[in-house]
Amino acid sequence: LSMTMSSIVKFRWINLFGASTFATYGLLIGAIPVTVLNVFIVAVDIYYLSRIYSKKELFETLEIRGDNNYLLSFMEFHKEDIQAFFPGFTYQPEMNTISFFILRNMNVAGVFLAHRDASGALRVGLDFSIAEYRDYKNGRFIYESLKEEFIKEGISKIIAPGLTKKHAKYLKRFGFEEQKPDLYVKTLN
Repeated sequence: LSMTMSSIVKFRWINLFGASTFATYGLLIGAIPVTVLNVFIVAVDIYYLSRIYSKKELFETLEIRGDNNYLLSFMEFHKEDIQAFFPGFTYQPEMNTISFFILRNMNVAGVFLAHRDASGALRVGLDFSIAEYRDYKNGRFIYESLKEEFIKEGISKIIAPGLTKKHAKYLKRFGFEEQKPDLYVKTLN
């Protein structure tokens, strides 16, 4: 099961659980080689998980224009994955007044597209992270670290669609509340 995970964090956690189970099993039946091998795997998983969680990452935004060739290629390449989280999404560059790539250690980790409406609300069109970076850190950066920037720009609340259970869970994690079915709001204080 761990080998099917595209996220290295999920891989490590599932592998840790599996190796712990086999180490216990080996210990209970007196199979020392099974126990030793799986204790080693547990130690390796713990080591890498501690490195993952303690690692400081540099987050930045890279503003982009709607006709940016890399953005268009990015959207086309990740089209199926985007549709899995944002069913029916179609890219409309004229709708976005705030558009940026999320960079983690200078690697493109996702894209954020939104527009500001007349009431001062920021309406999210797309908040997408590529599979390798779906660990909530991108969301923490956008909705917590950039919060003061949004407030300085006169944005009073963020409105985002939660069209899938996974994305709705993600939004709730960052303080969004369901206002209508599939529509979530976060008030900025």
